[in-house]
Amino acid sequence: MKDLIYLDHAATSPLLPCVKAEMQRIMELDLGNAAALHGAGQTAKEIVETARANVARLLNCNVSEIIFTSGGTEANNTVMEIFRGQKVLISSVEHPSVREAAKARACEVVEIIVDQKGRMELRDLEKKLDETIGLVSVMLANNELGTIEPVVEVVKCCKKHNIPVHCDATQAFGKIKIDVNELGVDYLTISAHKIGGPTGVGALFVRQGAEFNPLMCGGHQENKRRAGTSNVLAIAGFGTAAKWCWDNWSCRKWAEVAKLRDILRERILHEVPYSSCNSPEEICLPNILNMSFQAAEGESIQLYLDLKGIIVGTGSACAAGDIKPSHTLMATTGDAEVAHSSIRFSLGLDTTKEDIERVMAVLPGIVRRLQGISTVKVKEQI
Repeated sequence: MKDLIYLDHAATSPLLPCVKAEMQRIMELDLGNAAALHGAGQTAKEIVETARANVARLLNCNVSEIIFTSGGTEANNTVMEIFRGQKVLISSVEHPSVREAAKARACEVVEIIVDQKGRMELRDLEKKLDETIGLVSVMLANNELGTIEPVVEVVKCCKKHNIPVHCDATQAFGKIKIDVNELGVDYLTISAHKIGGPTGVGALFVRQGAEFNPLMCGGHQENKRRAGTSNVLAIAGFGTAAKWCWDNWSCRKWAEVAKLRDILRERILHEVPYSSCNSPEEICLPNILNMSFQAAEGESIQLYLDLKGIIVGTGSACAAGDIKPSHTLMATTGDAEVAHSSIRFSLGLDTTKEDIERVMAVLPGIVRRLQGISTVKVKEQI
């Protein structure tokens, strides 16, 4: 991606050099099954447990509370399996892997409304909490808008009714501090590829003493909580990425990214006709900016930018190819046109001011071309 401007980190972050190097080293080893008792197996097990310790340290939890999975989707499905047949409350902007998993397993799914920037309305939550609720699930930060949810407040409300809380922290992972003890949640989902690790591996935090039923059965791996031969190579990459995050964590670095995001937002609003911002200016991840461009399809903008070597997203990567408008933007704006005309710019630690300049050198012209301003009558910008 050396010659590309990569602004789709919310979908996946490219492998960190140290992760790539460690995975290449692991591939050269003569490893056995991590569940085996012989030396080759025990070497593999040691690699897995080192990675587990690195991930646990990043969340400030015990190593015994981390279960490795194939990714955030499996982790979210695992939580919903625990509460199969029960009534589940979720925010109306949850990731599809939470929404669909809940609908497939719960006896009833109730959605909590959000405000215009995607933040859960606590009053609505309090109204809907009662003894019939088995679980409340709320993301730490929205994957499309970057909105940081009031998880601590949600937990306080739920604990009054002794209701467990699950938090999908996949998008926030590596961008803001995550301390499971400060959050107070019972379950928390993360994924390696959001922090420069490999795809296909994630983890589920399960607080000691919390209810648990395995989704994957047929083996004693992960302390009998997730059957299946350990993906040692991917787990090693995950652990290396987690260690890199720990060693290189700096709010100052992400503050610099936030400044670039703010520059991009202001330039778009001033230089691109009929543009509007869907992301909140405050209480937001430092790297996500969701913009809408009236009378221009988001997918078309994405493809034109791709031709210029600029990679952006149009919403949740897991919903790519779905012609339905973003459920997140429909929940926040109720406007299908806004949803269809949205672009998600998600920056990384390697994003530069020159990258922003390059985007703004081509974006206004692309949008004008698609809007056909000289011939197409568009609504007045609100």
